[in-house]
Amino acid sequence: MTSRGVVRCWNSEDGWGVIDCEQTPGGCWAHFSEVEVAGFRKLTSGQQVAFEWQKASGPVEGFAFVAVRVHPAEDE
Repeated sequence: MTSRGVVRCWNSEDGWGVIDCEQTPGGCWAHFSEVEVAGFRKLTSGQQVAFEWQKASGPVEGFAFVAVRVHPAEDE
């Protein structure tokens, strides 16, 4: 499923973060490997993003949803 959301937090050192949107209650876990940007793949807290997500088969870092493709919303 595709949604728009806001990056709640991003840990550049560990390469993951959380995206919030209405369709993913509790947040959606995102790994840097799914971020589609040029150069170093990272996001910034408060950044608007468009992302594809799916329900996790089991909790991932405590989250029920995982991002499978993320890019800045302004790239659309």
